[in-house]
Amino acid sequence: MNAVWRKKLFKTSRMKSLTHRAFSLCLLPCALCLLTLISCGSQKTNIDEEPVENESVQEDESNFTFQGVALEQFDEKGQPIWKVNAKEAKYTKEKQIGNAQNPYGELYQDGKIVYKITAEKADIRQDGKQLFLKGKIVATDPKNGVVLRGNELEWRPKEDLMIVRNQINGTHKQLQAVAKEARVKTREQRIDFSGGVVAKSVEPQLQMRTEELTWMIEQEKLIGNRTMQIDRFKNNKLTDRGRGDAAEVFLKTKIVNITKNAFIELLDPLVQIASNSITWNINAENIKTNAPVKVVHREENIAVSGNRGELKIPSDTVYVRGDVRGVGQKGQSIQSNNLTWFLNKQLVEASGNVIYAQTDPQLTFKGDTATGNFKTENVVVKGGNSGDRVITEIIPNFDN
Repeated sequence: MNAVWRKKLFKTSRMKSLTHRAFSLCLLPCALCLLTLISCGSQKTNIDEEPVENESVQEDESNFTFQGVALEQFDEKGQPIWKVNAKEAKYTKEKQIGNAQNPYGELYQDGKIVYKITAEKADIRQDGKQLFLKGKIVATDPKNGVVLRGNELEWRPKEDLMIVRNQINGTHKQLQAVAKEARVKTREQRIDFSGGVVAKSVEPQLQMRTEELTWMIEQEKLIGNRTMQIDRFKNNKLTDRGRGDAAEVFLKTKIVNITKNAFIELLDPLVQIASNSITWNINAENIKTNAPVKVVHREENIAVSGNRGELKIPSDTVYVRGDVRGVGQKGQSIQSNNLTWFLNKQLVEASGNVIYAQTDPQLTFKGDTATGNFKTENVVVKGGNSGDRVITEIIPNFDN
């Protein structure tokens, strides 16, 4: 790779001003040595001169201030991989260049601009393979409009990797996110946020909290493989919340898939749904699972479980299918193949091998269907269309 620096010398201490010329970075130390020899040869010997001045000369020889700095780096094919300009920058022997004022430039991948960078001031370092900027950095993707702000930026073009660290703030028309670090893969249009991630989507109105979050920008998809909490808002008011050990959020279709200890809680009515896999259709306000599920009405202290289930939020209706078991506050229970639970009316409709039991008095009813108020224990059990009779079991209390 070939690195080219174009600099205009602004000021050097105890030396004559140089005219504006372009220097190759590798030739700059030689130029410094030559200037030092000329300067020393032109000075008269003074035995009264104090040693402190000589130290000042050596210090000034390794520190230069330049105006109109341009840093360009190219790959083996001659394609640019970065260009950085600054109105003013200070050359130091240790950092090669630092304290650049108002730097701005572009990062390239495959010869195309992938990010534009600006800052008020920054320390700039490069080694021909990587570019480092430290300061208040703003990186903007001209293709998708993503803006990343942070205090450190590292560009590794061969790895197709840009890293922004230290107080990350990302903004986009779809998403806003804060984190400790963001790792950008430009070809994949992918950003991996890590460390105290808080992401807010505009539509649907969600807030996600986790330690690691991947944003597939073109797919409009968020992926979390760590414990994630998802809060849903409607008109800026919290309505529902979910969490799980892994989740996918599809911003375009407004669907959330929560897996591994999935849990969703509605605030009104106060209902909780737990399963290993839940699909949350936010646009349709529908929660569905094809895995074993448990639904709990916290205020009424009623729990229903089954092999799969669905909650339709607008109608406050729960559907549970397969090996259904329900338990009420007073110890009453119901078993069936299928059950429909109308939350706002506290009514249930059960079908298929129904067994209803209560404790006071101890009664058990068996039939094909059952309807009624599970909370008040006012349940009617009926036989099937074939004329099967309802079986009633009365369990005597021998303690009295």
